[in-house]
Amino acid sequence: MNMDNITQALEMLAQGMVGIFVVLGIIALFVWGLGKLESKKKK
Repeated sequence: MNMDNITQALEMLAQGMVGIFVVLGIIALFVWGLGKLESKKKK
């Protein structure tokens, strides 16, 4: 493996990790928002 392949593989890995964290963040915001709506309904 030459350095170009390793660099390209690391870039793809970084993009994948960023994508996973973005999706997890969106899901967390969605769950937090649903929790806020539920707590308003109970009052």
